[in-house]
Amino acid sequence: MSDHLKILVAEDHQTVREGIKLLIRGQPDMEVIGEAGDGEEAIELVKQLSPDLLLIDVSMPRMNGLRATKELRKVKPELRILTLTRHTDDGYLRQLIGAGSNGYVLKQSAPEQLINAIRTVARGESFLDPSLTQRVLGGYAGKAPLRGERSGELSNREEEVLRMVALGYSNKEIAARLDLSVKTVEAHKTNAMQKLGFTSRIDIVRFAVLQDWLKAE
Repeated sequence: MSDHLKILVAEDHQTVREGIKLLIRGQPDMEVIGEAGDGEEAIELVKQLSPDLLLIDVSMPRMNGLRATKELRKVKPELRILTLTRHTDDGYLRQLIGAGSNGYVLKQSAPEQLINAIRTVARGESFLDPSLTQRVLGGYAGKAPLRGERSGELSNREEEVLRMVALGYSNKEIAARLDLSVKTVEAHKTNAMQKLGFTSRIDIVRFAVLQDWLKAE
């Protein structure tokens, strides 16, 4: 990564986009290297400009932010992606987490929160807006607790893999970082999910929040 964090902004409302650009450009270590008005344009500009981080809105024409994120995970798995959303309901939350973004911040949040989210995601951590963190936990209110409320059942390697999944890394990235084969990573992930009674990525994220693996400041 260069001295300046190179950011691509994907947002279909020009007024909002201009405001975000002004905010980012006010930071001494960040620069906006491009902007897109829809998901398809965002994908093309990512390929052309190779940003360090993509800040992408969920609701956009032609291709929304969720679909664009899924596509970019295939072609640019190393890209850090921070998703902007105004939705806080459970249905949207499940889609957001399933898309594979590295962080989620509400449009309603204060400017300082957005900058904090950008910095957090850029340094390789995951970010959940505090309001969404409460949704992750509160969405399970009244349900039987997951068997995996404790991490002691996992082997060290299984916990390591699960932690990296929660942070948004793909199986291929995890394999490279841990010097394992992709099949081995998949096996560890599957074993961990079975031990903990997990059925989806939102379960992993919830567990990560409970274990304080995600630093949503």
